[in-house]
Amino acid sequence: MEIVQKNDFVEIEFTGLANNEVFDTTSKEEAKKMGLDANVKPIKISIGNEMILKSFDEYLIGKELNKKYSLVLSPEKAFGKRMPSMIKTMPIKVFLEKNMHPVPGMTIQLDQYVAKILSVSGGRVIIDFNNPLAGKEITYNFEIKKRITDEKEKINSLQEFFFRDKFDFEIKDKKILFKNKKPDANDPLGEKKLSFLIEVFKQKFKDILGLEIEEDKKEKN
Repeated sequence: MEIVQKNDFVEIEFTGLANNEVFDTTSKEEAKKMGLDANVKPIKISIGNEMILKSFDEYLIGKELNKKYSLVLSPEKAFGKRMPSMIKTMPIKVFLEKNMHPVPGMTIQLDQYVAKILSVSGGRVIIDFNNPLAGKEITYNFEIKKRITDEKEKINSLQEFFFRDKFDFEIKDKKILFKNKKPDANDPLGEKKLSFLIEVFKQKFKDILGLEIEEDKKEKN
């Protein structure tokens, strides 16, 4: 029996349900049932570092590898209660100025929030800024597939999670030296993307791995 602990890196497969409907899954089998992308795969995280929902993350500590679990969370422990204060009324001109034509049921991104339009009438739009899962009991069915011990795989798992990109690197003198690469022409940050990511996430890497991260100025791809 192999038990996982805080700060362990693991690969985990899970399916999240609300009102018995799947809202998230890393299970290829479950994804196929739903007709989703077959590239769905288990995620790699460091336990206890809030790379997933906090209550779910805390529950992983002390669990066995390759054993199926089910966790039920109240709204307070999951995505919070629905709050009337998060329902706002806005003039329709705010949307029209952005070339947006709101209709009830539409989901939009507004001021860094994902919101749902509840109604449109009399030049006013009522918008719900609550998380779509707020107020719902959540169930996670999961299995911890393996523990990750390889240092490079750990670093790549953090790159995948935080950077949403992958850079070559080497570990030297207790530092991770990331090597820049030819920038994506569609990325507004261009060649500055790596330095931006390092600045934003350097503390996360240090807290989780105990290693500093820097850009390797001497070598670029």
